Amino acid sequence: MDHDESQMFLVAGPDENNLAAELTDCGVEITEIDEMVTHDSLEAAGLATADTLVLTTMDDASAIPVAKEQNPAVRVVTYTSDSLPEFARGQTDLAIDPTLLNATVVAEELTGS
Repeated sequence: MDHDESQMFLVAGPDENNLAAELTDCGVEITEIDEMVTHDSLEAAGLATADTLVLTTMDDASAIPVAKEQNPAVRVVTYTSDSLPEFARGQTDLAIDPTLLNATVVAEELTGS
């Protein structure tokens, strides 16, 4: 992705590690989804034009196939120590455990900063 290009990230779930703030510091546009992640909440948050969807809990794992169906190009990243359910593994681009990588490093890697 061209570094000058504006990136849009959706962050869904409780952001206990402050990843959204770190992503914002890297200069990307963030939309946080504070409600249950559904087809409608993803659409309302701007999934159609989002580059990346970050899930911070596997409670929302059912949103992964929904997101990929709505926007096949979206990169799906999980940032949680919860296990990724089998059904979502093939559609998840990157699964990161916050105990292994802090939010600053993850934000820099995801944005190319």
